[in-house]
Amino acid sequence: MIPPQEASARRREIEDKLKQEEETLSFIRDSLEKSDQLTKNMVSILSSFESRLMKLENSIIPVHKQTENLQRLQENVEKTLSCLDHVISYYHVASDTEKIIREGPTGRLEEYLASMAKIQKAVEYFQDNSPDSPELNKVKLLFERGKESLESEFRSLMTRHSKVVSPVLILDLISGEEELEVQEEVPLEHLPEGVLLDVVRISRWLVEYGRNQDFMNVYYQIRSSQLDRSIKGLREHFRKSTSASGVPYSPAIPNKRKDTPTKKPVKRPGTIRKAQNLLKQYSQHGLDGKKGGSNLIPLEGRDDMLDVETDAYIHCVSAFVKLAQSEYQLLMEVIPEHHQKKTFDSLIQDALDGLMLEGDNIVSAARKAIARHDFSAVLTVFPVLRHLKQTKPEVDQVLQGTAASTKNKLPSLIASMETVGAKALEDFADNIKNDPDKEYNMPKDGTVHELTSNAILFLQQLLDFQETAGAMLASQETSSSATSYNSEFSKRLLSTYICKVLGNLQLNLLSKSKVYEDPALSAIFLHNNYNYILKALEKSELIQLVAVTQKTAERSYREHIDHQIQTYQRSWTKVTEYISEKNLPVFQPGVKLRDKERQMIKERFKGFNDGLEELCKTQKAWAIPDTEQRDKIRQAQKHIVKETYGAFLHRYSSVPFTKNPEKYIKYRVEQVGDMIDRLFDTSA
Repeated sequence: MIPPQEASARRREIEDKLKQEEETLSFIRDSLEKSDQLTKNMVSILSSFESRLMKLENSIIPVHKQTENLQRLQENVEKTLSCLDHVISYYHVASDTEKIIREGPTGRLEEYLASMAKIQKAVEYFQDNSPDSPELNKVKLLFERGKESLESEFRSLMTRHSKVVSPVLILDLISGEEELEVQEEVPLEHLPEGVLLDVVRISRWLVEYGRNQDFMNVYYQIRSSQLDRSIKGLREHFRKSTSASGVPYSPAIPNKRKDTPTKKPVKRPGTIRKAQNLLKQYSQHGLDGKKGGSNLIPLEGRDDMLDVETDAYIHCVSAFVKLAQSEYQLLMEVIPEHHQKKTFDSLIQDALDGLMLEGDNIVSAARKAIARHDFSAVLTVFPVLRHLKQTKPEVDQVLQGTAASTKNKLPSLIASMETVGAKALEDFADNIKNDPDKEYNMPKDGTVHELTSNAILFLQQLLDFQETAGAMLASQETSSSATSYNSEFSKRLLSTYICKVLGNLQLNLLSKSKVYEDPALSAIFLHNNYNYILKALEKSELIQLVAVTQKTAERSYREHIDHQIQTYQRSWTKVTEYISEKNLPVFQPGVKLRDKERQMIKERFKGFNDGLEELCKTQKAWAIPDTEQRDKIRQAQKHIVKETYGAFLHRYSSVPFTKNPEKYIKYRVEQVGDMIDRLFDTSA
């Protein structure tokens, strides 16, 4: 049971809460009413705004559409006016550009090309829109006149500014590759930079708009002439400077100061001058100063000319390669790509044909030289052929893309030179074998025959052209070995050839030696020649080449030399047999000699004296050019004779075989030795 006080408090509390809830409920009702009122007001405002917007839209849209139509009409009017202006401008192109076209493009190419562009557009417009209009003919004629002026300007620029490359610059260009030190590349400017830009622009315009390829013919004709003249100028410079000073040179490198010129000797192509000079020298004088004779004598006064011509040709070939490479670089800038190879082919024809013609002349001259057995002149082919084969890879690269006939010119010339070179080698070997045994051609003193010296000198020149000579011989072979083992095969062929020449020479010398009536002089002659051959082989690489196919060649020559020395020594038998011990009278000391014995001793002394004097007188006029061999033969003979004579003199000098001993005992042993020491010495 709740006490009355708590129940009363509880009741008051509940009544207070109820009162609060009623107040809250009253506040919520008021808020809802206000919200409903605000909503009604907002709906009213929006309805009013919507109504106004609809009225505005209904009044604005017609105005907008009308404005849009007006703008479109304005644009159409502007476009129409622009088209009219553009069309009208075509009717004024002829009058606006006629003066510029008439005056030409010189000095104002940019403006001229801009005018030509206007004319081109006018032509296209009238062709498309008014093909019967007289204005079309006007602009067409003006366009053709302008195109002709551009073609004329192209020709004029190329003609006026294409200069021949100076020989000095070409020589610098060629020698620059041969320098071991890295040098700045020699500049080669065919056209000034500004001119080249104009030429290129005209070229491109003519190709793109002019539809004309005639300018390409103009280009190659002008550049071809300059290339040909440059090479010919080098040839003339080479001949003049060589004849004046002996060495062509470049007065100055272009990038050096003009007041400090420097001579630049150009690399010589080979040893042809040495070969010809030596051949001429030995054809006029033997090893001991005696004149000889042979149909191998080179013609005097022509060797230097041959050398100059050969050097000039070799340098012209190198110049062609360098200049052609440079021409192609220039051509690539001026000529369209699909016309470059054909134009370049035409451009180089004159210069290339000139070189091939000169090469053919060298071949023809070599054939004539072979016919008259002038093999020193044939040596011209060797350095030329070697240079052509060395240069062939560069030439092939330069001619890449040209016609087959152009590419085949150099291989054809090389083949001709190999053929004539092989013919020269073959005829030389045959000529060595068949050189006639003419008595008046034989050296009276038994010295080295000119046939021998010329043959050896010719073979020595082959050392400088081993690969070339070997290839010549191999080119005439048809066996599979020639292609399978090219280098080794060529070397063996050259070795075989040298052995053949030496064999032919030996046979001919044996035949020639029979011309001498005195067997001793014949032996001296063969000894001198064999010794000369052996020494020449040993002093050069010929002995190594010979050894490729003939291992015992050196020993064989030594045996031949020793055999001839022995043959010569037998010439003294008729002298020493007088004083040899056999058949000498035997006597007892103190016993008086009989008349027969005294007479025999006198005859022996007299025979020895007469034989010694006769041999010394005769053999003093003979020659052994090799000092070592001469001393060796003298010493050997002196030893034999002195020993025999010394024994004889010792035995009979004290024997009373005569009342006048000085009449028979004319020489002491030392005097005999001195007399033998003066053998083979015309000055003694």
